[in-house]
Amino acid sequence: NEYQAHAGPITKMLLTFDDQYLLTAAEDGCLFTWKVFDKDARGIKREREVGFAEEVLVTKTDMEEKAQIMLELKTRVEELKMENEYQLRLKDMNYSEKIKELTDKFIQEMESLKTKNQVLKTDKEKQDIYHREHIDELINKQSQELQDLECCNNQKLLLEYEKYQELQLKSQRMQEEYEKQLQDNDEIKSQALEELTEFYEAKLQEKTSLLEEAQEDVRQQLREFEETKKQIEEDEDQEIQDIKTKYEKKLRDEKESNLRLKGETGITRKKFSSLQKEIEERTNDIETLRGEQVNLQGVIKSLEKDIQGLKREIQERDETIQEKEKRIYDLKKKNQELEKFKFVLDYKIKELKKQIEPRETEIKVMKEQIQEMEAELERFHKQNMQLELNITELWQKLRATDQEMRKERQKERDLEALVKRFKTDLHNCVAYIQEPHLLKEKIRGLFEKYVQRADMVEVAGLNTDLQQEYARQREHLERNLATLKKKVVKEGELHRTDYVRIMQENVSLIKEINELRRELKFTRSQVYDLEAALKLSKKTQPQEVSETVSSRDMPTATATMRLNEQEETGRIIEMQRLEIRRLRDQIQEQEQVPGFHTIAGIRLPSLVDPDADFEVKT
Repeated sequence: NEYQAHAGPITKMLLTFDDQYLLTAAEDGCLFTWKVFDKDARGIKREREVGFAEEVLVTKTDMEEKAQIMLELKTRVEELKMENEYQLRLKDMNYSEKIKELTDKFIQEMESLKTKNQVLKTDKEKQDIYHREHIDELINKQSQELQDLECCNNQKLLLEYEKYQELQLKSQRMQEEYEKQLQDNDEIKSQALEELTEFYEAKLQEKTSLLEEAQEDVRQQLREFEETKKQIEEDEDQEIQDIKTKYEKKLRDEKESNLRLKGETGITRKKFSSLQKEIEERTNDIETLRGEQVNLQGVIKSLEKDIQGLKREIQERDETIQEKEKRIYDLKKKNQELEKFKFVLDYKIKELKKQIEPRETEIKVMKEQIQEMEAELERFHKQNMQLELNITELWQKLRATDQEMRKERQKERDLEALVKRFKTDLHNCVAYIQEPHLLKEKIRGLFEKYVQRADMVEVAGLNTDLQQEYARQREHLERNLATLKKKVVKEGELHRTDYVRIMQENVSLIKEINELRRELKFTRSQVYDLEAALKLSKKTQPQEVSETVSSRDMPTATATMRLNEQEETGRIIEMQRLEIRRLRDQIQEQEQVPGFHTIAGIRLPSLVDPDADFEVKT
């Protein structure tokens, strides 16, 4: 039997899970269920369990609503695109305006810097002109001072030579007077010696006469003592005889006479002891006179030695005068050689100035190169900053696209979850397919549950288009990033090579500057030594002349001469120290003046060998 149910061609047919019903769907939007029977008009037995179907029953109104929603979503997407393009254009306009403002600012700053640079250049030129004029004035002053000093020194030399001649005449006169004084002193000393010898010889004669008289007195006293002794013995013999005769009568008288004789003998003994003491005193006086004679002889010898020492001093002074005359002659020779050397040094100074001028020009060129390199470095830094800004913008765009991708993926996950839930609910509805009332209620529940949330659902075709657009933009951005990275790497290598080259050039320039500074220090030290030698040689001449005058004028002892020489050496040392300080101050003042250059490579002649030739290093 044939049954006509659909008004249009059938689009899909499907058997149920238990093979009991046939479902047909057509273009007219109708769905029919057909009961399946055997040949015998019996129902087919169920051999397997009923499963959930994958199809969803949708009405025509739902399809129309979905189509409208799709159109609305498309219009929204287009509107959003237009808004995004409009916002991007506005941003581009704002950024272009900002870039113009920044470029105008940079141009103004560049112009101001150029004007400042020009002003500084003009100031520099003015200062250079002023310094050159100042240097010329200083050179003229120095030349005038040198001429004045030469004139003064020549006048001083003439005056000192005249003084030297006068001092020579004075020294000759002093020598003659001194010789006369020595002769007078010799005559006076000889007369004094003769007088002293005569005086002491007279004294010796007197003393010898006194000694002889004393010896004669002693002899007379001894004779008297012997005579008295003999008389006493004779008297004693007589008295003994008288005593023998008149012993008994005159015993007392004899005792008294004995006592008297004993007193006389004591007196004589005392006289004898006093005479011995006088003899000893006279011998002591003789010995003292002999000692005085020895002392006088020593004084005479010492005076003779003093005379010989004075003669030696006269000879030594004559020798010192001759040595100082030789030294004056040598110093004159040295002065002439130093004047010649000064002329050579002036010539060398001019040559060195000529040699230093091209080096200064080279230094200026090097400084200009350094400034150009610094400008290149600044330009490279600006380019790097621009590239970094571009990279940051691209990174921001990538982050925005990543966020959009995440949102889209989240939406896809939500839709997949919603589809799964819808499938589960649909399978649950299919279980009530034999009960139409319950099936209707379940389908209405599904409609209320899912169709009313249509705003949250998006079309799969639109999702695919968005994914394709996202993938295309992502590939484009990745390509741009790769190209930018390559450019950054290449520019970084170029910057590194330029930086290394600039650093090497800077190192070479610094080395050259250090070498020039060392040469300047060396030449300044040599100029300082030359000036010190010149001025010290000029000062030592009058000081040595004054030493000769003082040595001739002072006829004192050697100790005072040594003290005066020590004082003079101390004064000379103090004068030299003051001169050294003054020269150092002058050198510092000249160093502060720009454009002043010292002499390099000059060797001074030695002061020990005045006849030696001096050398000049070129």
